[in-house]
Amino acid sequence: MIARHEGAIVFVAGAIPGEVVEAEVEKVQRGTGWAITREIKDPSPDRLADARDGACGGSVLAHIRYERQLALKVAIIEDTLRRLGRITLEAPPGIVASPVDGYRMRARLHARRGRIGFFREGTHSLCDPAETRQLQPRTVDVLRALAASLATLPRETVAEIELSENVSASERALHLELAPDADPSRLAAITQVDGVTGVSCAPPESRRTMDLWGSTTVSDTVHGVTLARSARAFFQGNRFLLAPLVDHVLAQIADGPLLDLYAGVGLFSVPAAAHGRGPVTAVEGDRFAAGDLRLNAAQRDDVEVRVDAVEDYLARPTTRPGSVIVDPPRTGLSTLALTGAIALRSPRLVYVSCDVATLARDARRLIEAGYRIVSVRAFDLFPNTAHVETVIAFAR
Repeated sequence: MIARHEGAIVFVAGAIPGEVVEAEVEKVQRGTGWAITREIKDPSPDRLADARDGACGGSVLAHIRYERQLALKVAIIEDTLRRLGRITLEAPPGIVASPVDGYRMRARLHARRGRIGFFREGTHSLCDPAETRQLQPRTVDVLRALAASLATLPRETVAEIELSENVSASERALHLELAPDADPSRLAAITQVDGVTGVSCAPPESRRTMDLWGSTTVSDTVHGVTLARSARAFFQGNRFLLAPLVDHVLAQIADGPLLDLYAGVGLFSVPAAAHGRGPVTAVEGDRFAAGDLRLNAAQRDDVEVRVDAVEDYLARPTTRPGSVIVDPPRTGLSTLALTGAIALRSPRLVYVSCDVATLARDARRLIEAGYRIVSVRAFDLFPNTAHVETVIAFAR
């Protein structure tokens, strides 16, 4: 939250707009302060009495009543589009709410000295993932059993853990990132804990993956098609809003050829083809996601997979799409990618974004290139955090 002191901006953790708090400034950099709330002098009616530890990963807004969180996120979207994109919306965007407990089906956790957990904000100290309630209780039990099993090794072997579940949590795959100079020879035996369906491992930054045992992918049926993905591939993390997000994006695209940029494992492109929105060209540059995309697209004869950087594909596009979907990483579209997407002159472009600041920047460029906004919808894929997924549909 933002406060001001003698004209300077101070970001205050653990506060709510409108409150009076006593805060301790922990850092000042380039005239901006970062502070943490120490005492509530005049609490907001939206403050929860049984607030979770806000410093434990993914809980920075957990002290705020959920309905107020949603209102704050809508205000953030409006404010950021106005300030950074010079875009004033005619009405506040709608936001799709999520259950706050057990929503997360993808997570990156850290293993340290016989424990598995999230990092506390701004530190490398671990906190118990159960405190955040993001994961299913059964998932927390599995992680505790895994931590106990890993603790039997004579030295630390695993540094990071990528967790991937399906919506029902009936499948749970883990990818273990090895500690430096680790010996993985015993991992296949000791990671076979109840509730895990498959495990892989690799050294940090390695492009090769060693499957240790079981099925190292999980899968869900979305719009009648099976989408499998490995733990190393990006996939949306909220089990409750997965289907509503796909429904909304598909409702924004027109008939005719579809180009899906940053297609991931095919979350939008394969269901779109199944619903008669093909032919579809799906472009993905990440080798882990692209491998899953090839597998998922094989169900359809109207989905063409291009394993390529988006910038490279757009330099030599193979289709004139009626609609384009872009779902870039947090950094948004690169200058080359945005220029290439605009050059396609597609009648419809749907932008799926997890960072409203880069979305605002790119939206301004799209408007200057002749697009107009036809709809804005937010999805609270990350309850109790400051993040929000925003989908803007543009038309020429």
